[in-house]
Amino acid sequence: MSNKARFITFSLVGLLALIGLLVGIKAFQIKSMIAAGEAMVMPPTSVATGVAEKQNWQPTLSAIGTVTAVQGVTLSTESSGLVKAISFESGAHVEEGDVLVELDSSTEQAQLRAAEATAELAEINLRRAKELRGNNTISQSDLDSADSQAKKAAADVDNLRALIAKKTLRAPFSGRLGIRQVNLGQYLNAGTPIVGLQSMDPVYVSFRLPQQEIAGIEPGLEVRVAADVRPGEPFPGKITALASEIDEATRNIEVQATLPNPDGVLRPGMFVNVSVLKSQDRPLLVVPATAILYASYGNSVYVVEKAKEGDGLVAQQKIVRLGESRGDFVEVVSGLEEGDEVVTDGAFKLRPGAPVAVNNDRALKPELNPTPENT
Repeated sequence: MSNKARFITFSLVGLLALIGLLVGIKAFQIKSMIAAGEAMVMPPTSVATGVAEKQNWQPTLSAIGTVTAVQGVTLSTESSGLVKAISFESGAHVEEGDVLVELDSSTEQAQLRAAEATAELAEINLRRAKELRGNNTISQSDLDSADSQAKKAAADVDNLRALIAKKTLRAPFSGRLGIRQVNLGQYLNAGTPIVGLQSMDPVYVSFRLPQQEIAGIEPGLEVRVAADVRPGEPFPGKITALASEIDEATRNIEVQATLPNPDGVLRPGMFVNVSVLKSQDRPLLVVPATAILYASYGNSVYVVEKAKEGDGLVAQQKIVRLGESRGDFVEVVSGLEEGDEVVTDGAFKLRPGAPVAVNNDRALKPELNPTPENT
């Protein structure tokens, strides 16, 4: 073998040896990294927890309602004429019988005086006719004619007095007036709207419920009405009437509740939320609402359990079926047991089997009827 061939051979052997050494070193490094990764333990995630507990909730039905007045009208006059006097202010409270508007009745007043004079004369003629008939001076037909004339004259007087009374608009019931729609000196035709009048205490709240709820709804059940005018302060009332038929289009029944409204806060036409309180409480399994992870494939919670190996805690995800919500709590129909410890803060950072450390020092306490400070 020549020197050149011998050199090439030794060079190839040396190169292969170098490559083998480098591959061995790299394989050792990778093996060491894998071993270190397997030996490394993730630090536990700090979470706050709550407990799935049984609570007795009074069953409720929720609906959207509208406030209506027990009595409400738009006032107008039965006769036409010029507005002579306006005796009210827009938005004022009036009592039954208060005078609101007077139309000019001077022509009718003059006609009334003439009619009263005619009626007085007819009455005198009737008395004289009775005396003469008693002496057989006149016939019975003459007496009947005098009697008829007296009655007609009295009727004319009553008719004019009724026409004059219609020139004065009075409040038909006590309540609060709306905004005035006429002015002094304006000529009004019969039926022209003058002002709205609504009775304010009590008021009705009308709402609708599905037909399957009819069996549990009856007059006397209590309701709670929530309105934007007083957030967090429900108005109590009772169901007083149910419609006699079901709406064929929606299969709902109209329900009417009556509420006291002494300060007039609830106004006719106002939108309100209605809760119907059924008769008996029922036990429910509930968890804090912050424990729920909502998802399209199903809602879930993380439950804290003891680790199968070691003394630590791990979080396991469980799919749950939810029911009614109230305050800071949500009913769990299935998926949990009473006493399960659920993650209420930090659940979004977890994965099934992740180690956790419970820290409830700063956890907020859920309430069934929360009253935030900013309301």
